[in-house]
Amino acid sequence: MGDLAKMVHEEHEQLDKTLTQIQNEALELILQEEDSQTEGIIMEFSAGVGGQESMLFCSEILEMYSNYCDSEGWDFELTDVERSDLEGVRHAALTINDPEAYKRLRFESGVHRVQRVPKTEKAGRVHTSTVAVAILPRPSEVTVTIEHKDLKIETKRASGAGGQHVNTTESAVRITHLPSGLVAECQTQRSQMQNRKVAIDKIRARLFQMKIDQQLASTRSSRKLQVGSSSRSEKIRTYNFPQDRVTDHRINFTSHNLGEFLRGARTFEILLGRLQEESHKERVAEFLEQIKL
Repeated sequence: MGDLAKMVHEEHEQLDKTLTQIQNEALELILQEEDSQTEGIIMEFSAGVGGQESMLFCSEILEMYSNYCDSEGWDFELTDVERSDLEGVRHAALTINDPEAYKRLRFESGVHRVQRVPKTEKAGRVHTSTVAVAILPRPSEVTVTIEHKDLKIETKRASGAGGQHVNTTESAVRITHLPSGLVAECQTQRSQMQNRKVAIDKIRARLFQMKIDQQLASTRSSRKLQVGSSSRSEKIRTYNFPQDRVTDHRINFTSHNLGEFLRGARTFEILLGRLQEESHKERVAEFLEQIKL
């Protein structure tokens, strides 16, 4: 009888292990469904509150993400940029061509706030400025098809800082997607055809993001971590220079190594990992809540 009880106990333990493995594999499949298969992402940067100081910080944030892409060995390109007279950035778009980029960087969308004494501040007062970041997944042309008849394409001469024209040909492109009203512009590429391709890619990415937003609208309202461009008004992070501190307000993350963080180095990578973990927990909790119903 003792041997039989031992066999039953061992079989029960094995069944428990098998069941746990099946549950974990099922959860992974469910979680992967939301991680839409993309070819990469388009990161959009826009200077916000703070004038020239905001534009200077926008340039630094852009460099931070570029450094991170470089360290990961990702193929990336600055496909659109509008610079200010003082080497700041009013608006920019960074196209990253790697399927892993969306998974790693999707929670970077939102308002990034900087607190520091500007170089132009004579009284030594700390100013607060903001930069908005949007993450748009890049679908394949097959995933999101765009009919040429649905596009209104306008061209003009490209202009540089201060509004002066940088060439004599109409290479700058503005495209309106008539059914949705979405508008995209590009003037940084050398030819009109290249600018047109970049603008259409932006339209395609935004249409794809709208589709994702609709699919997730019923589940993600309670999440601390939002994705894409819909949460651009949400303050997600503060970079405090006087205190050498960076704080992510969604997951209680604080680091006192601001310089390393802004280089896109180890501290930045640690935060990205923490955000992934929090997202995983939220999605598992959502799934378990749904199967109770």
